[in-house]
Formats: sequence, C-alpha cells, structure tokens
Amino acid sequence: MLSRILRRPQAPRVRLAQMANHISNGSNGTAGTSGHALRDLPKSNNFTSKLPPDPAFATPRDSHNAPRETLGPRMVKGALYTYVRPECVLGPELLAVSDTAMKDLGIQPEDAKSQEFLQALAGNTFDTWDENTGEGIYPWAQCYGGFQFGQWAGQLGDGRAISLFETTNPTTNVRYELQLKGAGKTPYSRFADGKAVLRSSIREFVVSEYLNALKIPTTRALSLVLCPKSKVLRERMEPGAIVARFAQSWIRFGTFDLPRSRGDRKLLRQLSDYVAEEVFPGWESLPSKIPSVEEHDKVARGVAKDEIQGTGKEAENRYTRLYREIARRNAKTVAAWQAYGFMNGVLNTDNTSIFGLSMDYGPFAFMDNFDPSYTPNHDDHMLRYSYRNQPTIIWWNLVRLGEALGELIGSGARCDEAEFVEDGVSKAWADELVERAEHLITETGGEYKAVFMTEYKRLMSARLGLKTSKETDFEVLFSELLDTMEAHELDFNHTFRTLSNITLAETETEKKRKEVAPRFFHHEGVAGDEEKAKERISNWLAQWRVRVLEDWGEGSDDARIAAMKSVNPKFVPRGWVLDELIQRVEHKEERNVLRTVMNMALNPFEEQWGVNAEDEDRFCGDVPRLGRAMQCSCSS
Repeated sequence: MLSRILRRPQAPRVRLAQMANHISNGSNGTAGTSGHALRDLPKSNNFTSKLPPDPAFATPRDSHNAPRETLGPRMVKGALYTYVRPECVLGPELLAVSDTAMKDLGIQPEDAKSQEFLQALAGNTFDTWDENTGEGIYPWAQCYGGFQFGQWAGQLGDGRAISLFETTNPTTNVRYELQLKGAGKTPYSRFADGKAVLRSSIREFVVSEYLNALKIPTTRALSLVLCPKSKVLRERMEPGAIVARFAQSWIRFGTFDLPRSRGDRKLLRQLSDYVAEEVFPGWESLPSKIPSVEEHDKVARGVAKDEIQGTGKEAENRYTRLYREIARRNAKTVAAWQAYGFMNGVLNTDNTSIFGLSMDYGPFAFMDNFDPSYTPNHDDHMLRYSYRNQPTIIWWNLVRLGEALGELIGSGARCDEAEFVEDGVSKAWADELVERAEHLITETGGEYKAVFMTEYKRLMSARLGLKTSKETDFEVLFSELLDTMEAHELDFNHTFRTLSNITLAETETEKKRKEVAPRFFHHEGVAGDEEKAKERISNWLAQWRVRVLEDWGEGSDDARIAAMKSVNPKFVPRGWVLDELIQRVEHKEERNVLRTVMNMALNPFEEQWGVNAEDEDRFCGDVPRLGRAMQCSCSS
C-alpha cells in the first residue's frame, strides 16, 4: 500500500532543457499575553516597500485617487502587487473569531466586541495610511501565475484577497501578513467578482484553525464576517462573507512561475533575494545538501566546505539552498497531510506555499473510509489531486519551482558575476548551467523524499503510540494497517482514536483481540467477511502489542493512552459536519453551532467540550453512510 502512495519523484528533464533557448538573451506558538487592540498592533509593509508595484498605480495615492472600478481585471507586468483598497460592505455581521488566532496575533480578546474591530475586518476602514500626507501602509493584492491541473494558466493573482498590513507579535517575534478574502475586485479577478461566499468561507475558517491545532503548517484565520447585503452568484445566489486570514508569507510557487514565463530575470532574482532575506531568517539559515559519505570523509580530512561544494556539476550556491529549504518545508507538510488523511483537493502551483503552509482551501476533505484514490474535488476526474498522489504532486510543483529558479541554481559560483547578473548566460556555458541545475534539482528530489519519509514515519509512529521507529514498522504496522482499512472500509481517523483507547490487557489473546475488533467497524458492520475482518485486525493488534511492549513495557497503559490521545484527534471537521454547519448558519441563522464547532476545532483532542453535548457527540460519532467521501466544487 505505502509503496503505491509514496512513489519516487521523477527527475526533471523537459522544461529545463528549454532554458538554454532564452537565457542567452538575456510559525505555531501562542503569545500568552493580554495583547493590544487591532488598531494598536505594530504594523509594517516589508512586502510593498521592498518589491516592485504595479506601474499603473505606482504609489498608494495613485490607487486611492483612482475610481474603484479602474482597479479591476487586467494584465500586470514587472510587478508583484497592486495597491488596491477593499470594497465597502453594508451591514456586516461578525459571525466568529478564533481565540487562538487572537492570541497568536497579540490582540486582546475584548477587542472582538468592538465595532471598530468589525469594520476593520469587513474592510470598511483602514487607519494605516494617511490620505493627506500619502504616508503609511496601503492595502495590496499580490500578482502571481500558476500551473492548474498540470497546465500553464498564465497570470492569476489575488482575485479576491487584499492584504491590509504585516504585524509582528512582540512576544513570539513572528511576523504575519493579514489579509481579507472576499474583499472585492482586484486587477487579478479575471472574470470573477472578487467576492467569497459564506459556505466556502466557513469551511476555510474552520479548517485553517483546525490544522493549526494539529500542528500542521497552515495559513490561519482570525475572523469570519457575514456580508448580508452582498448576494453572490455561483451555482446559485448565495450570501457573501469575508475571512480575515494571516500567514508568515502568502508567496506561492506561482509567484515565481509568472516572471519565469515572461523571462523576467531581474524580478526572479529580486523575489528570490526577498524570500531568503525577509521571509526566511536570512541566507545563513538556509540548509546545504545532506552530505554524502565521501563528503563526510573530506570534512574529516579538513577539506573546506566551500571547496567540497564549489566545483563541478554538484556546485551549489545560495539559491540552491533556498530551493532546498522550500522543498524540505513542503515535504514535512505533505507528510503531515498523509499521516492525518487530509486532502487539499486543488494542489496547483498557485496554491503551494514557499513557506510550506497548507493554503487556499477549496474542495478539501479529511479521509473517511480509507481510500487512497479518493479526491474531494468533483472536478478532478483524473484523480490528479487524490490522497495517494499528493506527495508526487507537491514534488511536481517543486520541479516547476526549480525550473523558475533554474538559471540562478545552475549558475553555481558565478551567480554574482556582473556579466551573468546583467546579461544572463552566454551560449558558451549554457549546457553546463542546464546540466548543473537538473542535477541539483534531482538531488533535491532525493532529499524531498528522505525528509518526507522521516516525518511521515515520525507522525505515524506517534499516532500508533510508539516511542521509536523501526524499519519493520513500515510494512508490518503502517502498510498492513492501511491495507486492512481499505479492504474492510474502515474509517481512517476513527481507527487511530479507537486504538488509543485499547489497553494491552485487551490484546493478550486472540480471543480478546477478536472481541476488540468490532470497535473499529461502522455501526452497520464492515465491508467483506466479518470473521475475516476480525482475524485480520486481531493479527495486526498482535504485532502492534509487541511493539508497544518494546517501547513502553508492562503497566504503562495510562501514559501510552494519554500520549496517543494527544496526537489522535477525537474531532475531525468532516464534509458532512461542515455541510450541516453551513446549512444551520446560512439557512437557519444559527450562531451557537458555529461557536460549538470552532471550540472543537481549536481543541480537537479533548474527550468532551461542555458546550452542546448532543452536537458534540454526533459530530465525533460514526460518519453517516451517505455522508462519507463527499466531494465539492472549486467555486467560492
């Protein structure tokens, strides 16, 4: 099973060879502080102060003085953003805030009760820019492109997201960029209206904070605002909404794709430098390759590191290290998705983060019955973004990023030579550059797989209640458990939570293990022969028992169970739960149910939450048969 899911990344060949044709031409911690009011947060705009703006509106005043409709869809070149203000919202209603997000941003809880807070997060007010002097921080929308379903889609950009400012929590020293999704048209809206509907906004609000609670890297959600006067046409007329969301960076692989497609060498270099120096802690923080045995020997003999890595096709420079950092971050994130059964549903390059964050939540889902071919996207007929394909697709996206960085990576030690910086690569060493870039990207693919596997094994070992990881665990425990789930249509996350409650005494004999086995079944039973299912689960539990005893010893049930429950959530925001939540909020105008679900999402490992016991029990119970493996569209 696992060998089918974790396929080896393919070496890049196709697009890098095309490079020679044109190059010759030229954060999870909580602040733990009472916080500030939103208006008093320390604010910055590193992104807009250090990167090039849309030349049609080169200053905030240019944009502010322009009629709002002139800021609509068009092509933007030579820029990474456009200054653009949110559209006004009539009668906004604050549906919910994330308490965890408030703490992480350093906002005091009582501020959420103020009209000032609501109006700011509806996009109706911003006090960071002085209209009289033209000074301060003005909102902006990012420009980027992307490959969608494997095909180049051209310019995309923030079609409905507008960033307000950056803020650094003084306690954690983490800087975030806060933006509003659903705030109106931008130059990147294409044929859309710049709005977001309530149903998709509820989904993103919940899952962003849920993934953070699982310690899976993700963009975050601060608030959910209903726009009751805004009616948005998708498959039907729906109410609009705005999610205030934040992240350490909103730069995507697609941010690199667009200037690469246009041959904008200067912008690619400027963007790369910005990411290394402003998004990451600096060039010195970026990793070199994992040393080979031969290189370890050279180090032992006192050969300088620069000499080892500074010659031949293996020579790597700081841009290669940047690429490695991005690859390793994304390897860890996709490993967490696989370990927790999460699927994004649309892993286009414009939805893939350079910071390694889960982002842009459209038709996402968590696994119900284990099915590696499942995709939550009903438009994904080729199953490109199915569960089993996610590790391979993220690598495919990383190869596209490697192509965008290919000239910088392939230049090796010559990356700062004046001739290269100004004119690009001459034909005399174009072949050498391409060969080096392909070699380094392929080498990074090996590291991607290694980091992915290490993180996946770590997370799966923890979910199974193991302290250590043995080579035999991969097939004997991980793979066999997944095969059993698939064969008998067992629920993925319920299986781990159920296992968390099983004592070693209950697994001492085959008879006891077979008595335990039905706990893993659905209420209506199990797919296939029930006795064979019991036997297979019993055999697996016997192997699991051996490993638990090796790691924990006898009489350690309480500590092991507590450890398992701290990593195996009781609550999972499944498709059917979110559908019911949307129906009750949108059509029945219930508000308390949203508070209930968010309390569970922010604290998913609890046994009970003490808010609404009836809803809590149902939402954590057996998934209704018709509510399993639901799919939805990309529309929002």
